[in-house]
Amino acid sequence: MVASPPSPDPVNARAHDPVFELHAGGKMEIASTVPLSSREDLSMAYTPGVARVCEAIAAEPSLADDYTWISNTVAVVTDGTAVLGLGDIGPTAAMPVMEGKAVLFKQFGGVNAVPICLDTTDTDEIVETVARLAPSFGGINLEDISAPRCFEIEQRLQDRLGIPVFHDDQHGTAVVVLAALGNSLRVTGRSLDAARVVISGAGAAGVAVSRILLAAGARDLVVVDRQGVLSSAREGLTPVKLSLAQDTADATGRHGGLVDAMEGADVFIGVSGGSVPEKVVASMAPDAVIFGLANPQPEVHPDLARRYARVVATGRSDYPNQINNVLAFPGIFRGAFDVRATRITEGMKLAAATALAALVADDLNEDCVIPSPFDARVGPAVAAAVADAARKDGVARR
Repeated sequence: MVASPPSPDPVNARAHDPVFELHAGGKMEIASTVPLSSREDLSMAYTPGVARVCEAIAAEPSLADDYTWISNTVAVVTDGTAVLGLGDIGPTAAMPVMEGKAVLFKQFGGVNAVPICLDTTDTDEIVETVARLAPSFGGINLEDISAPRCFEIEQRLQDRLGIPVFHDDQHGTAVVVLAALGNSLRVTGRSLDAARVVISGAGAAGVAVSRILLAAGARDLVVVDRQGVLSSAREGLTPVKLSLAQDTADATGRHGGLVDAMEGADVFIGVSGGSVPEKVVASMAPDAVIFGLANPQPEVHPDLARRYARVVATGRSDYPNQINNVLAFPGIFRGAFDVRATRITEGMKLAAATALAALVADDLNEDCVIPSPFDARVGPAVAAAVADAARKDGVARR
């Protein structure tokens, strides 16, 4: 009898994996910003000196923005139900992503961030928990919460709290897509108001992308989910999908499935996963624009997309034109915090997209429709545009 080969040792495999080595012990820590090297330092940082600051804040709560970290700190909150492309993996398994988000906030926006993974998927419980935690933070970044609950959670929290609440899976994606699409259409000689746009996916990202494109001037836009084009003639649509159907397919008269929608389309934006057959891609208009944003496998692989499209973008870092949310959320919160905004408005999102698109400027071409996440101009440019828009929209407190 031949002995079976030994099973791989997962512990040893992790020990030699550079990804696990990087994550060992977590990716962040709390560091002091003040010296604690003498009795005098201690007496000012803590008791008795700290009592004076506490009393001042008790008498004038807005002083917390000046004398604590609140005005530059965001809570990164998830319930672990829609993590990356992994799905519902739970709050504990979501922590590496939330830590990653927190370090991106710091690196690219100078914003402190605290990852918070909640052991509940109940909408009411999430809203109540975050609302009770809110006095410790200047903003709330919701992350990887599944649709349709994410829409209600964000809206209820924004209505209840006087600080920015931002679901990045929705709005961060939408801002970067709008910036990249505007530049892509310039490359192909089109305008947004004249382009035929198909969005595959009606979850958090699909809804937000659709809404920001409509706000930016898109007129011929349809959204497709697993059952086909969103239309109010369909039964069983959620309120979010019904509203979107009324503003998209109902306005254009388009119906059917993905195959019908894609024929002759100028733009395809995939935020759903799955795979689009080559013959369907081939039916698009000449010089098409294809954004396959599912990770790690785009809805249309870039190599296939390039056979038929003039501009191709993905969520991957190994191809040009990466649609990466890090281009948006650090600068958006930086700008909101700089003016102590009470919320993030549609105008602030549109301003962020415009600022991002403008950074490409003379470098604009098929392989450069969006700046690199490592372009040092990104964070400051987005922050400045967002702060200015907050003032114009009347949500800035300074």
